Amino acid sequence: MSEKPTAPSVTVLSAPTGKTVEECQSMIQKSLQTPTVRFLRKHLEKAGCAVGDNFFRAMHCNPEMQAQGGYLPGGGVRVCSNYTQLQEQVDRVVTHELIVAFDHCRAANLDWNNCAHLACTEIRAGHLSGDCNFKRELLRGYMKLQGHEQECIRRRVMESLNAIPNCAGTAGKDSMEAVWNICYNDTQPFDRAP
Repeated sequence: MSEKPTAPSVTVLSAPTGKTVEECQSMIQKSLQTPTVRFLRKHLEKAGCAVGDNFFRAMHCNPEMQAQGGYLPGGGVRVCSNYTQLQEQVDRVVTHELIVAFDHCRAANLDWNNCAHLACTEIRAGHLSGDCNFKRELLRGYMKLQGHEQECIRRRVMESLNAIPNCAGTAGKDSMEAVWNICYNDTQPFDRAP
């Protein structure tokens, strides 16, 4: 698919503080050695989408973006250095965005202007990347003991959809709910959610 999306997939964060572009690029190189990232890259290649090291780039992001990174078809994965403090953050962003890239690669009819398609890939990326595990949610100030993961994924999907004017509010929520069960239960390329 050669069309550019209305907006890139984004991993949302609140305030810009962090590393230099060079430091962040170094952190990305470490992420490329993690088992999950190696697994995802291998499956992207199997699906016909080669992902070289230049597919990943650190950059200084505009404060309006309020994201740790994103995936842009044809542009690869970008990690926002000014929103990055820890290696674990970079690992999570790279993993999240590789799942989005996998969805883009495997779906011949993926429409980046379709709110349901965007919601689906964000549901999958949130679920499969570990964005919403208990420890991360606790560090964000959410202390729900049961049901925290699905609640977190829903919240973060809506943050991403609300950043896109035609998917904001009710349109985004309805799209997310319409695809929730199918997309949450789709764990490809994993056998089950990691």
